[in-house]
Amino acid sequence: MQQRTIGGVRVGEIGLGCMGMSWAYGAPNDEESLKVLARSLEIGVNHWDTADLYGAGDNEKLLANALKGKREQVFLATKFGNVYDRTLTSHQDQVQKEAPWIVDGTPAYARKCIDLSLQRLQVDHVDLYYLHRVDPQTPIEETVGAMADFVREGKVKHIGLSEAAVDTIQRANKVHPITAVQSEFSIWTRDYEDDVVPLCAELGISFVAYSPLGRGFLTGNIRKPEDLAEDDWRRGHPRFQGENLVRNLRLVEVVEKIATERGVCPAQVALAWVLMQGNHILPIPGTKRQQYLEENASATNVILTSDDLIALDEAAHAEGARYPERALPFVNR
Repeated sequence: MQQRTIGGVRVGEIGLGCMGMSWAYGAPNDEESLKVLARSLEIGVNHWDTADLYGAGDNEKLLANALKGKREQVFLATKFGNVYDRTLTSHQDQVQKEAPWIVDGTPAYARKCIDLSLQRLQVDHVDLYYLHRVDPQTPIEETVGAMADFVREGKVKHIGLSEAAVDTIQRANKVHPITAVQSEFSIWTRDYEDDVVPLCAELGISFVAYSPLGRGFLTGNIRKPEDLAEDDWRRGHPRFQGENLVRNLRLVEVVEKIATERGVCPAQVALAWVLMQGNHILPIPGTKRQQYLEENASATNVILTSDDLIALDEAAHAEGARYPERALPFVNR
C-alpha cells in the first residue's frame, strides 16, 4: 500500500477506525475483529484508531490482544475527553445534573485517562493521543499543557484534537505542536473543507478523516432503516431517517455509477475522493469484516477523473444533520 506521513511516521494511506468492533454498529464479534486486525498489518493498514469511550474501554482491551508481539508495527492512536465512567470525572456539576453527554478536558481527568488507556492497551505509550471533544469549561491551553506533560514523560509520542474549530487548533498549537486533527470528513460531510482542512495543511498538521464512508452509507449497503441492527447507533442519526434517507440515496446512486464505470466498489470511490482532497489527509474507515478491510485498502489504486469529481460535488448535498441534535454542540468548537 502507498503511504502518507503522520507525526513524521510513514503509515498506510488507509487506516483503520476500530470503534465499530466494540460499540455503536451492532453486536461485537471479537474473534472476527481480531482476524481483521491481524490481516490489516499484512496488507499495510497499520494506523489504528480507538478511544476510551468505545465500549467503555472494551475496544482498547480488544486491541491489546491484537498488539501482542506486534506493537512496533502499529501507529496506535487513542482518545479521551468524552466521559465513559462518571466516577472518574472532575466535572461534578455536570454529573450531579445527570447530563446526557459529559466532556472533561481538565488536566486531572486527562492524567487518569492516559494511565487507564495504557493499562487497557497493555503498552507503555501511544503514538497519538487525542482530546476527543473540546471541553468548553476548560481552556484548551490547560488541556494541551497536560497532554504535553505526557509527551515529556514518554507516555505519548504526539498530540491531537478531534472535532476542533480553527481558533481552538491555533491556540492549542501555540502550547505544543499538534500532530493531527481528527474530524468527520467524506463526500457528504464537508463541514471543515474550507477552514480546518486548509489550516492543517498550512501548519503541517495531518487531518485524519473519520467516517470517510459516511458511516457506511456511501457503500450502498444501507437502503432502509431495516438494513441496520435494532441497536445500531445510526438509527438515531437524522441522515438515516425517513425522507432524509430516501433523498440521500441519490448521492449513493452517483457513487455507484462511478464505481461501475471504474470497475470498483462504491466504498473505494468514496475513499479515493477523500484521498484526493490533500496529501495531508488520512482516512480511517472502520470495519469488522476482512472483505471490506481489503476493499478499503485497495482504494489507494483508484483514480477519479475531473468529471467524476464534478458529478460527486453536484450530488453531495446531504439531507439531515450529521449528528443527533444533542450531539451537535460538541463538534466544531
